[in-house]
Amino acid sequence: MAAFDRVLSGIPEMDTALDNIRLGDNVVWRVSELSEFRLFMEPYLRQAITDGRNIIYFRFASHEPLVENCPEVKTIEVPLSHRFETFTVDIHNEIEKAGRDAFYIFDCLSELQAMWATDLMMGNFFRVTCPFLFILDTVAFFPIIRGKHSVHAINKILDTTQLFLDVYSDKKNVYVRPEKVWNRNSDTMFLPHTYEPESGRFRPILDGVKSSRFYQVLGNAQRSADEQFMDSWDRSFKKAKVLYENGVDITEQCSNMCNIMMTRDEKMRQMVKKHFRPEDYFSVRDHMIGTGMIGGKACGMLLARAIIRNTEPDINEVLEPHDSFYVGSDVYYTYIVDNNFWDMRIKQRTEEGYFSLADEFAKQLMNGKFSDEMREQLTRIIEYYGQDPYIVRSSSILEDGFGNAFAGKYESVFCANRGTPEERLEEFEKAIKTVYASTMSLSALDYRKRRGLDKRDEQMSLLIQRVSGSYYGAYYMPCAAGVGYSYSPYSFLKSSDQSAGMLRLVMGLGTSAVDRTEGSYPRLVSLDMPEKTVYSTYADRHRFSQGKVEVINTSIHDLERLPLRTIEPEIPEYLQNILLEHDFDAESRLREMGRRVSSTFISCKGLVSNKTLMSQMQRMLRCIQDEYEYPVDTEFTINVSDSGEYSIDLLQCRPLQVIKDKSGVAVPDNISQEHILLESKGASMGLSKASKLDIIVYVDPVVYYNMPYSEKNTVAKMIGRINWTYRSSGKHMMLMVPGRVGTSSPELGVPTTFADISEFDVVCEMEEARAGYNPELSYGSHIFQDLVEAEILYTAVFNNSKTLHFAPEKLKGLRNMLEDIDENSGLDDVIHVYDVSRCKCELFNDIRNEHLLITI
Repeated sequence: MAAFDRVLSGIPEMDTALDNIRLGDNVVWRVSELSEFRLFMEPYLRQAITDGRNIIYFRFASHEPLVENCPEVKTIEVPLSHRFETFTVDIHNEIEKAGRDAFYIFDCLSELQAMWATDLMMGNFFRVTCPFLFILDTVAFFPIIRGKHSVHAINKILDTTQLFLDVYSDKKNVYVRPEKVWNRNSDTMFLPHTYEPESGRFRPILDGVKSSRFYQVLGNAQRSADEQFMDSWDRSFKKAKVLYENGVDITEQCSNMCNIMMTRDEKMRQMVKKHFRPEDYFSVRDHMIGTGMIGGKACGMLLARAIIRNTEPDINEVLEPHDSFYVGSDVYYTYIVDNNFWDMRIKQRTEEGYFSLADEFAKQLMNGKFSDEMREQLTRIIEYYGQDPYIVRSSSILEDGFGNAFAGKYESVFCANRGTPEERLEEFEKAIKTVYASTMSLSALDYRKRRGLDKRDEQMSLLIQRVSGSYYGAYYMPCAAGVGYSYSPYSFLKSSDQSAGMLRLVMGLGTSAVDRTEGSYPRLVSLDMPEKTVYSTYADRHRFSQGKVEVINTSIHDLERLPLRTIEPEIPEYLQNILLEHDFDAESRLREMGRRVSSTFISCKGLVSNKTLMSQMQRMLRCIQDEYEYPVDTEFTINVSDSGEYSIDLLQCRPLQVIKDKSGVAVPDNISQEHILLESKGASMGLSKASKLDIIVYVDPVVYYNMPYSEKNTVAKMIGRINWTYRSSGKHMMLMVPGRVGTSSPELGVPTTFADISEFDVVCEMEEARAGYNPELSYGSHIFQDLVEAEILYTAVFNNSKTLHFAPEKLKGLRNMLEDIDENSGLDDVIHVYDVSRCKCELFNDIRNEHLLITI
């Protein structure tokens, strides 16, 4: 049949009144109870059976079935869960299978609101399903219950559907008032009508007596103005707050607020319900845009703060009050739906489109528009923060949970918050879009795929935090920031207690604490001996100190990484005494040359020597770990006043993946030196293992150093291509690179992302004195967390006693297989891909004795 052809509803007079239901029509019936819907659905069903239609009933609700077992009707049961995307895709797949001209009956749409706890997502479901049905020339009947949904949600359905019919009834009469009949019109079509189910009479109300009776029924069915504009989500919170203010026990309501807003992780839920007070839930809702979950990062931060408040009151006294805002997970899907990106989203979810369509979808996410209502709420946040900088952080539903850290996979965007109101709003919107688009980054997609999460709904919530700090001239930054582990994954000080925890501490913004950046050697602090370092001389402590400071430059409205000498004049003397240290050896040498010059470096000495502060940091991490029953990874800032008073701002908390493998592997001791490729002591991090190696990828340090700076990224991209070439091949591979892998600075090493190295069993960083490359296992960095989670062995080649033997020249007789991957790469002099599977190349790593041996 042709599109828009007339079909029979089973009620002839209604067909006349509405100029027929047509192919392509979605018909929404707003009723007070489902028995009213049956009055119209049953004649429609009988007529469709008579006409030999392909009839499909979607069964997903908890109410009694609308269609009893009937051989002419195919019932498709679709499990209704909190997973909006999964549910919607399942429905769409069945519609696609059925093809054109099918006739549908859906269970009550109001059940979606009950499961998803919000009208918003019910409206989104209809918004993406209705057009799909329309283009297939189907007819679909949907019931929805009056009084359960906000005007905003109903308007979303009204704007999308072809027919929207209001049904009212009393003991004597059934009334129908068409709200919308698309592309049809008559003088009486939109008048209220009476319907007599027994006779099938369907007539417009034209006389005053019947009209007054109708309006009496209509008036009884209306809600107050406030309720009409209030989402079911907000109604539930308002009811809970009223009960609480009147002294009623709201334990059950708190449990529900946790389940619909905080987290889906059962262990996290138990902890939240234990430590949250009713005021905590209300505060989150009051600082939230939209509905849905606040996401893993926001939940982890709030939970950690509640644990500290309840267990360590003296630490809570120095904890900086947070003034965060949250953008709910439902807003992410709404943004996609409202910008008509849903079709691309569904295509990208498929196996074929998962990687190939990601870039295109990311571009769409960057180019979408927010609703006027959303922009008004964003403006209010900007006005709240005044001109202080803030950061928009990812807080996806799966992020920062047990087993899935997503460390560094999604973007966080600093906003300087300067300029005209229009410029500040534009900056805010761009930051949100950047975080949304980062869900399509190769690193994030690969991470989800490798961990079996690629079929799970991954809604992106947002955590918006004011940047904690002070102004130093045009520069804004905290005194110090960093990451804190309740358990040190690696013993970087031989005599330290790993269970005491560790900090990775930097001056300024914490970006340098989690990324491997140029000149970034954060202060590593073992909390049982915080003042001790691995370096014994001023020269080494200076050389391996933090060379650049991350700040927000308010004059250029952007982040800057500045050399210490640039920002040092702006730092008050009391803070210099806390954060900086003099290199007395260098100053002495300069004086001998007749130059009285101060030589300082960042050491955060005044912080690590503050016994009370360090004790509180250790106790803070310990109390959270005790509650989690699992090591934790936190991010924090520290600010200090000229009086010595300090505050700690806890920004993030998540479970920490650690290696606690104390088992050993027998490393052969009878291997002649001519068969040793690499042997080292105390230079590796990872599980004990013994395995063969099939492929070694070797990047020549000197050739790489001599490459033009602008071309060094091509090496990283080619390593990524090699990584993906051997993906799921079962090959055991080792990567050997100069300097640091995963750095953002090509002068420090090869700027790969984790997605470029995810298939390697071993990653080896090589020191090369001639080129100035130095390995650094950046404990606490995102790349470190990636290696731990993926159980990739890390090792380093140093020009010191840790390296017992290293003979890369043993590989040179083997054929370079790079040309098999790309014969026109032009990189075969810098990247060497060796097949060592026939060379008896074996790896032995004994974590107990910190002994690594690779034979060939």
